[in-house]
Amino acid sequence: MNMRKVFYSYVCLVLFSCGIAEKSYLVKGVIHEINISEKSIIIDHDTIPDLMMPMVMPFTVKHVSQLDDLSIGDSVHFDFVWADAFTYARDFKIVGKGKLPDYEDNDFFEDDEYSERKVGEIIDDVTLLDLGGSEVKLSDSDGNYRFISFIFTRCPMPNMCPAVLIKNNYLVRSFSDRDNIDFIIVSFDYKYDTPRILNEYYGPIISGHKNWYVWSSTGKVSDVYRLTKQVGCEFWGVDENNIGHNLRSVLLGPDRKILGMWPGTDWKAGEVKNAIQVLMQ
Repeated sequence: MNMRKVFYSYVCLVLFSCGIAEKSYLVKGVIHEINISEKSIIIDHDTIPDLMMPMVMPFTVKHVSQLDDLSIGDSVHFDFVWADAFTYARDFKIVGKGKLPDYEDNDFFEDDEYSERKVGEIIDDVTLLDLGGSEVKLSDSDGNYRFISFIFTRCPMPNMCPAVLIKNNYLVRSFSDRDNIDFIIVSFDYKYDTPRILNEYYGPIISGHKNWYVWSSTGKVSDVYRLTKQVGCEFWGVDENNIGHNLRSVLLGPDRKILGMWPGTDWKAGEVKNAIQVLMQ
């Protein structure tokens, strides 16, 4: 279901030189959502030179008054400030009034469990299997941040699923001292990737990492379809043994709210690490 689809591109963040306490970047974008109670605003922004590629993401503000006079659909320019311990937006200037495209008003699709969610929306709970074959719910880890990627062991392309695993390994090691984030690899090959198969492939790799998990979708077809559809990952042809797919990684908040998405495999692990640090603030 693509009527409410928000187009994302992966975030690219660079490390700052030592000794820089604060740096400001000019941002241009369109407002998608305003959350007064959370003092945040979701913006589809253009490239921020030396900082980020285009993306739809939330920005926090120090004072809710910064959001006065802003409306969904407005084109804005503003400063994005990165300090040592936090980031925030300020000094919004409206450069154009507008509105977002209207989507079909259809209650059936509004409640469709397989419809894609956008940044700021909460995804449903699902039940899959851990490497021991026991059921595990996504909600079991509510309270933690979760970085979820999708793979399948029969993937023939070394620059796809194996690359995702390598990048996750870097992220897991980068956040090894954090107790509030889990890294979850989900196989959407519900026919072949049983817990036993996944354990043979990935058990030794994730062993020793307290916050890294691999889940099977065997016998959980509805759940894996719900999860992948809601985060914008597509796959097909499992029953025909001719799997086609795209790839996507997603960061969920402690309440399963979508905080960021990275399509494909071209994202750089170091840059995503920095983006996760921002989104976890």
